[in-house]
Amino acid sequence: MIDSMPSNRPYSLLVFDWDGTIADSARQIVSAVQAAYRDLSLPPPDDRAASYIIGLRLDMAIKTLSPTLPPATINDIIQRYLYHYLQNDSEIPLFSGVRELLDELDRDGFLLAVATGKSRRGLDRMLRVHDLSHRFHVTRTADESFSKPNPAMLHFLMDRVGVAPRQTLMIGDTTHDVLMAKNAGITALAVTYGAHDTKTLHTSEPNAMVGSIAELRQWLIENAEFSVAETNH
Repeated sequence: MIDSMPSNRPYSLLVFDWDGTIADSARQIVSAVQAAYRDLSLPPPDDRAASYIIGLRLDMAIKTLSPTLPPATINDIIQRYLYHYLQNDSEIPLFSGVRELLDELDRDGFLLAVATGKSRRGLDRMLRVHDLSHRFHVTRTADESFSKPNPAMLHFLMDRVGVAPRQTLMIGDTTHDVLMAKNAGITALAVTYGAHDTKTLHTSEPNAMVGSIAELRQWLIENAEFSVAETNH
């Protein structure tokens, strides 16, 4: 367990998804998925279908897109996806304002975590690229756990820092994040600027939704006792 100060705040642990929530990566993921299918002379999924699987573990993502494909072909798609995605992954930007928000939340005493469909190698690489390894108290990846929406990643993170579900907030851009939070018994805050659109997110019934990093910051000020003085981002 990581030592943490007791808090009377509504939320002590803030868990962020990575792709589509912190990193503006949805377009590159969709393009890499489509290119992988084309490499194997398979009909590529359209943008909506390819966006829907963002956040799932890779094998689960491809099985969701193509449930009748044999395991060997699914593995081939994964390998081609990785080839295309890794061509430019170091150039994927963070959403504007998210770095400053994470800095503020850390200074204000929140415990910060990541629960992601990325692999451990992929997440660690992105944390190094963006110099954010020090900003998160604990992280969990899909190859270390069950895929979203199974709550195992959240259970691990809460156990690791010693925070109860009622004091944990999940922040993510997909229905997979929202349903994972619900399965873990924690509050789900959906962001609509990522992979899943507002209509799709509504189907999973998040506790709240915000449309930008600025709105996310304001929601935390109003609902999580985020007390850093307001500044422009």
